[in-house]
Amino acid sequence: MGIDFGTESCRVGIFDLVGSPVAFAATTYKTTHPAPGWAEQSPIDWWGALVASTHRVMERAGLQPHQIAGISYDATTMTVVALDKTGEALRPAIMWMDVRATEQAARVAETKSTARRYTGNGTLPPTAEWFPFKAAWLRENEPDTYRNAYRIVDAPDWLTYQLTGEWTLNINTAAHRMYYDRDNGGWPTDLYEEAGAGDVFEKLPETVNDLGVPVGGLANRAAEQLGLIPGTPVAQGGGDAWHGQIGLNVLRPGKMTLVTGSSHVMSGQSPEPVSGPGFFGGYTDGVVPGQYTVETSLVSSGSVLKWFKDNFCPDIEAAAQSTGLNTYDIMNQRSADIPIGCDGLLINEYFQGNRTPYSDSKARGVITGLSLSHSREHMYKAIQEAVCYGVEANMRKLADAGFEVKQFVACGGSTKSRSWMQMHSDVTGIPITLTEVGDAVTLGSCILAAAGAGLYDSVQDAADNMVHEREHIEPDMAKHEQYKFFADQYVAQYPLVQEHVHTTVDYVDSLRKNA
Repeated sequence: MGIDFGTESCRVGIFDLVGSPVAFAATTYKTTHPAPGWAEQSPIDWWGALVASTHRVMERAGLQPHQIAGISYDATTMTVVALDKTGEALRPAIMWMDVRATEQAARVAETKSTARRYTGNGTLPPTAEWFPFKAAWLRENEPDTYRNAYRIVDAPDWLTYQLTGEWTLNINTAAHRMYYDRDNGGWPTDLYEEAGAGDVFEKLPETVNDLGVPVGGLANRAAEQLGLIPGTPVAQGGGDAWHGQIGLNVLRPGKMTLVTGSSHVMSGQSPEPVSGPGFFGGYTDGVVPGQYTVETSLVSSGSVLKWFKDNFCPDIEAAAQSTGLNTYDIMNQRSADIPIGCDGLLINEYFQGNRTPYSDSKARGVITGLSLSHSREHMYKAIQEAVCYGVEANMRKLADAGFEVKQFVACGGSTKSRSWMQMHSDVTGIPITLTEVGDAVTLGSCILAAAGAGLYDSVQDAADNMVHEREHIEPDMAKHEQYKFFADQYVAQYPLVQEHVHTTVDYVDSLRKNA
């Protein structure tokens, strides 16, 4: 059984030992926004959703409780929960997307801490989303809550306690979002002190577990409410995005995930410490012990294409309903013969900012080369190309640091378009593999559950047996050469207008505040 706490729902999935899905169930919960830039959820709602999803998935699967051999779980990261000694939340959880701790993050912008290597060797600004800054905000703005908190942990570690009664931290969240670094003594106390949370370590569990190690058995209270057997093995879980990496079997150096959807997330493994400008990592032991995880991402990718479809293709959407195709299928057909480079139309897809390589929340979309000869189909295809150029730009940053990607393993919404996947491969020159199971995150949790229950010798062994390749896409290297000029132009374009974009964003924000 794999438990997946996403931003919108708790999804529970059951897989067999060869990685075939048996059943799924999901239950939603709400996010509240008490102030601009804030986002909170109730851990009481989380637990209620888990109970509902577990009962429903067991019913759908037609299984008895004793047939669940093991459990693991994932949750959103940077979601900070303050708890008392009984594990009850003292306030709503501060969600990953919450940016109230901007002031606390800014304090470490010039830090000399060794932790800066995790953020582009100090070239990427610290983000208010990460754990130490939210902890510092809580300490300064809600001192009673902070003082009364026995534990302040990330969402996966909240769930560890709820399931097992054990207080642990998972290495995945600790390394990726809390700056924990086993290569440099563990916690960077200097950075935490600079941020204003130097005493939070008293509220952190001392045990930091690798992913997939046995934490303990399912606690009696949890088993009773979930309708499962007390003592069922529970394996250490972590962050949702990296369970997707496990569910794609990207656990060896040379491969990289290509998780597509509203955004794109790319992560992979290195045998050596690697860091450099424009990407996050390498996180020590963050997914695989003895290895280093790197990550890059596009904030907006599929969401930009959806924005274009919703605003500029209503007639196509209406026509699609009568053909059995969807709007994307029709637009893919209609734009298929437009030449590489879209007759000079070039877009930066930073409609919601940029995470890497700039880590620029004020970034906005840039369109150049637009002429009266361009059509709606040109715009559509140029957005697709922009997303692929964004991936290529990040791969170049990794290559500059000595990190070579030999293969993408992809999942998510964009994989439904064979032509767009081919474009990703052609632009980057990197082969792409598609796997049988689209829900890589929940499968990743089940892989950890299987390893933790002793059904396989290791997480890698479990992944090798439970992840199955479906299709391979090879790059057309002739097209790759054609794309190079436009990829170069894409990389060069945003720095030319970055300051100009910032000035406009700041001015518009001031108008809103004074309205």
